[in-house]
Amino acid sequence: MTKLELIDALGKEAGISKNEASQVVNLFFGEISNALASNGRVEIRGLCSFFVKQYEAYTGRNPKTGEPTGVAPKKLPFFKCGKELKERVNQ
Repeated sequence: MTKLELIDALGKEAGISKNEASQVVNLFFGEISNALASNGRVEIRGLCSFFVKQYEAYTGRNPKTGEPTGVAPKKLPFFKCGKELKERVNQ
């Protein structure tokens, strides 16, 4: 499902215009992004949780030349599936 398909489904289900549905979807994803950007955690019970993992700097290798290269510290967003979603997918 794409974002546009989600907007269409929300508009039909809630009986609202496409523009209003688009605002709701954009607000939802925007707030998740804002929470993660401020090192927060987002938990939607039964569905999933989003969180940020922080990695320290390390020395990696260039796969082409094999030379050691420094990798800067970084933060990456992660998605963890909820128990109810796992059960529903595995039915």
